[in-house]
Amino acid sequence: MTTTPQPGVRATTERPARGVHQWLALVIGVVYLIIGIVGFAITGFDGWFEHDHSQTLLGFAINPLHNVVHIVIGLLGVLMWNRSASARTYGWILAIGYGATFVYGLIVVNNEDANILNINGADNVLHAVSAIAGLAIALWPARKEHPATGTAAR
Repeated sequence: MTTTPQPGVRATTERPARGVHQWLALVIGVVYLIIGIVGFAITGFDGWFEHDHSQTLLGFAINPLHNVVHIVIGLLGVLMWNRSASARTYGWILAIGYGATFVYGLIVVNNEDANILNINGADNVLHAVSAIAGLAIALWPARKEHPATGTAAR
């Protein structure tokens, strides 16, 4: 016996619409994941806390510890983008984490002993942009639902 769906009712197999904030979380996650992996091709696996601005990726100073941070941030984005609430949590992680890293970078950029992430000026700009992108993800307006059908407005 087959049943026909009622008019105006969506099938339950349909995927929920993804919000802009979710796609932004995915893109940022993928980019950071790739940057972290490619970073190891440049730095290798020696000198984890080394402060050496000759090791750069597109002008950004890196070391193996910095690469690991990029991989973790990237994996979080890839794992958390799928649900709206988890994407927003990822946004807060970016905003708070990279906001703090930006402030840290301003303090240690010229201090070789304290600069364990090998941060340079370009990194500081990227960290500020990442914190702002995190705020955008976390605070992006929610999609409005149609009261009758429970579906997202387009």
